[in-house]
Amino acid sequence: MKTRELWLVIAALVVLNALTIFYFLSKSETASGFLKDGETVATVGKDSISREEWLNEMEARYGKDTLRDLIDRKVISQMAKKYNITVPKADVERELRMFQTAFGGSSSMKSEDLEKWKKQIELSLLLEEILTKDAVVSEAEIKGYYDKNKSLYNVPAAYHLSHIVMKTKEEAEQAIKELEGGSGFETLARERSVDEFTATEGGDIGFIQEGDERFPPEYIVTAQKLEDGKWSKPIKINEGYAIIKLHEKIAEKKYSFKEVKDEIRRQIALAQLGTPPSAAALWEEAGVKWFFEK
Repeated sequence: MKTRELWLVIAALVVLNALTIFYFLSKSETASGFLKDGETVATVGKDSISREEWLNEMEARYGKDTLRDLIDRKVISQMAKKYNITVPKADVERELRMFQTAFGGSSSMKSEDLEKWKKQIELSLLLEEILTKDAVVSEAEIKGYYDKNKSLYNVPAAYHLSHIVMKTKEEAEQAIKELEGGSGFETLARERSVDEFTATEGGDIGFIQEGDERFPPEYIVTAQKLEDGKWSKPIKINEGYAIIKLHEKIAEKKYSFKEVKDEIRRQIALAQLGTPPSAAALWEEAGVKWFFEK
């Protein structure tokens, strides 16, 4: 199973990926919606900030990390082809599921965002396979680890929810009437919810599971009875009254030894290496040369 540190790395890669796309689109003279060099992107009183100043600052802050990320992805892809290494889709789906249930996933994750996460997960798993391809781990050691840590591979049910929090029951009941009349849940959350942290996200709180201390236990009890796309009646909570909406339920899953055998082998092998997995270890073999060596 992945450590929390690995997921932080993946999250960083996603951010860098977004910066990469933004940066290189910005550099294109023909990119729709972007200004040309010399044109103003912001004004502060009588002063102005040009597109060139903006992009130079972005390059200075993020250029090296962004380029390193691009190189790493190329290196992993090339080395995977060289050694004919692939990652089963089931492994990628399992890791995504682990992330969503353990850390709440992305609160506003759309289908295109999911595909980006899956790609990042696939790259991280490919890197692990490449780095541990020559490692020897016995079947007995793998099975022993699984037997001692079965609970790690029992994933509880998780519920992707949104909520609208209001101070009074009357306000909540009025919101229910508006929802039944066709008003959008996200719109009402932005306009009426007193939970400022989630209101800006249309009330989206991501995935939660039983025992999640961030939200009232009534959320799980209520979510278990809802169908996808449906909302609840007002729920009494400390802050007042809440209405929750169920977007998606991920059923409880207990992974068998066969399903996680390769994952455990990689983790044991990586522990033997003694260093965190990094594509930089493959740069020399891949023949990497880059701008920052100059």
